[in-house]
Amino acid sequence: MFELLWRGVAIGIGATVLMDLWALVLHKFFGQNLPNWAPVGRWFWHLQYGRVFHDDIAKASPYDHELALGWIGHYVVGILYGIILVVFMGSSWLANPTFLPAWIWGIVTVGAGWFLLQPGLGIGWAASKTPNPNKARLLNLMAHTVFALGLWGTALLIR
Repeated sequence: MFELLWRGVAIGIGATVLMDLWALVLHKFFGQNLPNWAPVGRWFWHLQYGRVFHDDIAKASPYDHELALGWIGHYVVGILYGIILVVFMGSSWLANPTFLPAWIWGIVTVGAGWFLLQPGLGIGWAASKTPNPNKARLLNLMAHTVFALGLWGTALLIR
């Protein structure tokens, strides 16, 4: 079991790093804004008070270390996704990783953003309250596809 755990952690970290590199590419070559993890950190902070959904996270009480908490939360979630994938797929997938299960899992994880995080931040279900919801949704799907490539690629590297 420890073997599955450490591989899941490594796979989750590798996938999250690749996703962050993807954000840098989009920023440098296409002018896309970099992710701001401070509102996510504020959202994580307010979870301890039982507050999941906000009308506007910017109006919630600030937390001094929300940017750091947002980055930590981003990586913890990525690690959890890596562990869950490895636990479900098992050692046979780790011995011979294939892309399809990683990609399916990557797309499934978009649901947490669309139906928990985004409404939690006050930007609506699947970014429905943003100026361009379809663009946000497409970027989410692309980022989670890159995340899936990171899951698979890291699994290949550590097998």
